[in-house]
Amino acid sequence: MKKYVVDASVSIKWFVPEIHEEASLRVLDSAVELYAPDLIYAEMGNVLWKKWRRKELSGEDVSGIMQDFMAITFQIHKSFDLSADALDIAKEHNQTFYDCIYVALALSAECALITADNKLYKAFHKSNLKKHILWIEDIP
Repeated sequence: MKKYVVDASVSIKWFVPEIHEEASLRVLDSAVELYAPDLIYAEMGNVLWKKWRRKELSGEDVSGIMQDFMAITFQIHKSFDLSADALDIAKEHNQTFYDCIYVALALSAECALITADNKLYKAFHKSNLKKHILWIEDIP
């Protein structure tokens, strides 16, 4: 079974029509085991809140999406346990600690992080960690 870490830039596309939506839906294949840090729930909630605030989604829609998102089965890992490695990665690659929590999980789980965050992808795709970062459109 394939396993991937996914971030909120991918998971939001499972529910809201956006660029790369079709590619993101391939991740939901039943033959894929999804990994995420516990941080993903806060990040997904924040994305939904922003969409509500900008009147892109109704309050009812964001609540329903969050409930549906919480029903997806992830192998959840504590951010606390990933923090030391994430901080080292953040310092070395000059990226946010939050994003590096996902990268640290990909390293720990020995798999790739799938992202639709172009800035994050570009920061790592030519680095020594490139095998752990996968652009959303490159999902096999």
